[in-house]
Amino acid sequence: MKPTAKEVAHAAGVSLSAVSRAFTPGASLDPQKRRQILAAAEAIGYISPARRTAEAIAANTVTLVAGDLLNPFYPMVLDRLAKQLQLSNKQLLVYALPAGQDTDAITEQILAARPAAVIVTSASLSSGMARACRQHQIKVVLLNRIQRNIKINCIACDNYGGGQDVARHFITTGRKRIGFIGGITNTSTHVERSRGFKDMLREAGMTVHGEAVGNFSYHGAYAAATSLLSGSGSPDAIFCCNDIMALATIDVAKERGLKIGEDVAVIGFDGIPMASWTSYQLTTIQQPVDRMIREALDMINDDTVRPSDDGSVRVIPGSLVVRTSA
Repeated sequence: MKPTAKEVAHAAGVSLSAVSRAFTPGASLDPQKRRQILAAAEAIGYISPARRTAEAIAANTVTLVAGDLLNPFYPMVLDRLAKQLQLSNKQLLVYALPAGQDTDAITEQILAARPAAVIVTSASLSSGMARACRQHQIKVVLLNRIQRNIKINCIACDNYGGGQDVARHFITTGRKRIGFIGGITNTSTHVERSRGFKDMLREAGMTVHGEAVGNFSYHGAYAAATSLLSGSGSPDAIFCCNDIMALATIDVAKERGLKIGEDVAVIGFDGIPMASWTSYQLTTIQQPVDRMIREALDMINDDTVRPSDDGSVRVIPGSLVVRTSA
């Protein structure tokens, strides 16, 4: 049987009410007596009702760490993750990190909350947080990104294959001057999409006709597209490393009087809801978000997958959705 408060009182040589006050934040109690009671409780393995309740809540909680909620793709991920967790009677705790900040800033808060698992998306996982979670037996899964420098579980779309599919589509539809707008150059999503795209072009004897960086943002891509589409000999096709940058590129092209899908073809990557809007009709690589989330939750719920493991990488194919932009 679990140790009781009465047994703690007996072991510490204090009253039952003193034990209650020792485990009540802000309650009046001599500091030395509080230490005496807590030591006795630890020695016999007593856990207070409040702590048992907190641990039960934590064991049923999944924490999501996101760093780019201005990108419509990640609120979409958040929405679908929340719905899948609700179906399994689990709770979701969300931390939104400022741009450029890694997970070190919230490591202590996450450890204090002691969730069953942490899912990190669109944020850089620090080795410090990975190590801390491993030490505290908290599972961590990276969603939609891969970090080779940290041994951690990762679930990602086949970004390399998606980049290849984009280049193949441009080539087979007769595009000759194919441009590229990249994201944040040190992220796995940018690196793999760019690599697959350029490898397929190279295989066809072609090279990128104009390249710029849009930092995965609308405003960054707007400036990048403005540069690429200025002057004669501009690209007749542009691959944007995510959908929000593709929407900016379409806006720039329209402002210049270009016909989308004719004068210039545009393809994005992600499959955000706005891609299908009438004013854009964006051809894109649709990420298998629901399956990626299911895989992440399966990894979290799998007792054979332990926080101390070296981690594994699961890559899931996306699909090319063709609309009028290309």
